[in-house]
Amino acid sequence: MFWKMIKGSFFIRRRAHLLTALTVALGVSLAAALLGVMFDIGDKVNKELKSYGANLNAVPKGASVIGALYELGDIGQSEMAIKNNYILEDELYKIKMIFWAYNIVDFAPYLTVKVKAEGFPTSLIGSWFNKSLDLPTGEKVVTGMDNLKSWWVLEGERVDERDIRGILVGRELANKLNLKLGSTIKVTPEVIIEGEGNQSSEPEVLTVRGIFESGGDEDDTIFASLILAQKIASKPGLVERVEISALTTPDNELARRAAQNPGSLSRLEWDTWYCTAYISSIAYQIEEILPSVRVKPILKVAQSEGAILEKTELLIILLTVLTLGCASLAISNLVTANIMERSVEIGLLKALGATNISVSVLFLAETLLAALAGGVLGYVVGLALSQLVGLTVFGSYIAVKPLVIPLALLMVIFVTLLGSLPALKALTSLKPAEVLHGR
Repeated sequence: MFWKMIKGSFFIRRRAHLLTALTVALGVSLAAALLGVMFDIGDKVNKELKSYGANLNAVPKGASVIGALYELGDIGQSEMAIKNNYILEDELYKIKMIFWAYNIVDFAPYLTVKVKAEGFPTSLIGSWFNKSLDLPTGEKVVTGMDNLKSWWVLEGERVDERDIRGILVGRELANKLNLKLGSTIKVTPEVIIEGEGNQSSEPEVLTVRGIFESGGDEDDTIFASLILAQKIASKPGLVERVEISALTTPDNELARRAAQNPGSLSRLEWDTWYCTAYISSIAYQIEEILPSVRVKPILKVAQSEGAILEKTELLIILLTVLTLGCASLAISNLVTANIMERSVEIGLLKALGATNISVSVLFLAETLLAALAGGVLGYVVGLALSQLVGLTVFGSYIAVKPLVIPLALLMVIFVTLLGSLPALKALTSLKPAEVLHGR
């Protein structure tokens, strides 16, 4: 009898139940889309932020200490031998061999040389532009400053890695030397040190491929191939620092404790920290595989990433709660109108012996079944909306998270129950005698 009454209700009052389903579908679709985006937004936002530069800086071991990563105070700087002032270029491929290798988006080494360009003192910075590396795993990766400095405003073209004599010149320096695209300049070391290998006073004739604006001190420098800088400085195979761009998880108390003293963690805490993409754990793993370097987070970038992600996720959660709240209010109005319309039917049921609980269960079951149908439709629509957001905002699809399905089911139940409570209270207050006599 119970299911026959529900079936009859859906047949007779299909419009009312359709409105309930569509209301739930609208609320769940927006909430599911927001949650789908939130669960994937960490990687998406991180990738977007990576276009604005590196968040890790690797330097020779004597130049810094991991304890200083989070500004924990000056713990001293040891005297360094000349051989420890540089990092071996041939070992840099190991950065892509750590546990979090796939989180390393790009990296580029640098070697700065003081030079004279057409007699004007400046700095020539050697780097990889788009270096192709063959890893021992058989994989091939392309990395370099082309991606790390993608926010630069560039006039002209980027330098190909095989173009040894092609250079990028900062806007300020180009204005000082009256350089244009295609101009050639003569560059010599600022100081010639006798006995320094292949260092020569003969000028290097270089061609300006591009003129860039970075908005910083780099606008007064020259960027050239790493091989050229090593030749001018007589430092073959050596670099002085490496900038690394990595996808990271926002720091918490565990990450800060680990940065201060990894040895203070329990075994469980250590495993959690090491197997989570905190910036400190990635730095630690790079130091493990490259014992000659120390890796320091670029604090402003790392902290900004965490703050942006936390605020974005909080905003999405608030929007989800507001969406579900609005859906609950709409359900409340629909159920209340349905009860008022069917007041005579309710009075008759009570007169025949039905209790408030049994009548409430009947109406709640009808509403919940309509809501579940709307929830299925809402999840499908929400999935499509999340993909639209991903393509529009991030230029890529949002990863489908199975966790959203049970959350969508919980949202349907929550919205239905919350919206039905005021209406069910009105239902229990109906008196059969008054209703049946039209009062």
